[in-house]
Amino acid sequence: MRDPRTGPTREPVSGDRSGTIGRRSPRTGTEPVTARSPLRLRLLLAAVFLPLFLAGTALFGTRAAWSDAGDSPGRGPLILLAVVCGVLALTALLDLAVVLRRLRRERGTAH
Repeated sequence: MRDPRTGPTREPVSGDRSGTIGRRSPRTGTEPVTARSPLRLRLLLAAVFLPLFLAGTALFGTRAAWSDAGDSPGRGPLILLAVVCGVLALTALLDLAVVLRRLRRERGTAH
């Protein structure tokens, strides 16, 4: 029974639902309990775009290094494009690692 002076209380969440930073709140949404992320699609997209973004980083970086003062586009936009491609490549790499970890955990081969 709850004490009306202390306000609403929440039941503790089991250890298998706890997050890495703390405990998660109980489900409040309308999605099904069995809702799943499309991990195979994310794996495919990360595997396709990681090499493309790495190639873009190398291409734009090399082009910026070899550009002269009068070239169009200039060195600044090429460096910006190389940095953007590098950040996107890092994002694809991190997503690839997360997806692979989740797929291993679903198969029960984690640890």
